[in-house]
Amino acid sequence: MVELKPTKGKLLIAEPTLTGDVSFNRSVVLLAEHNEEGSVGFILNKPLEYSISDLITEIEVPFQVYNGGPVEQDNLYFIHKVPELIANSIEISDGIYWGGDFENTIQLINKKVISEEDIRFFLGYSGWSSLQLDQELSSRSWVVVENDYESDLIHKSADAFWKEKMVELGGNYLLWSNSPENPSLN
Repeated sequence: MVELKPTKGKLLIAEPTLTGDVSFNRSVVLLAEHNEEGSVGFILNKPLEYSISDLITEIEVPFQVYNGGPVEQDNLYFIHKVPELIANSIEISDGIYWGGDFENTIQLINKKVISEEDIRFFLGYSGWSSLQLDQELSSRSWVVVENDYESDLIHKSADAFWKEKMVELGGNYLLWSNSPENPSLN
């Protein structure tokens, strides 16, 4: 398998051996930024037990909120695929955008112009300081893969995402795809 370098828009798949880390155990992370100053990403497969309307009372629809990572968990972030509707968005890659005009986004969600298929909300983000992610990659905490889903990643099901990636990686990863989340409880 060719080892990819982390770049904006790629996915980080937590290695099966990353079991002691509550935040990142069995995580799939979209890298929203990666440069010499550090990296920022959002965990895609850790839904929380409440919706956006629980957090932002002005929003009338119950879109799912995800745990984006352990950093700044009191802040709300979002990725989307409708930059023509949300001004000031930052392109991550392949039709996926980060942030933008939040007040306008609220109005468009309430008018049902933006659907849950177009946007995903996160509390917190995943962050790495300069070279920290490279060190974690060297210690085999993560596998970097292409985002083959492009903008369809927004509505990718969280339930089995990590397991699907283990199956796609094949080889020894296949063994882990059906293992319990905490092997010591087996």
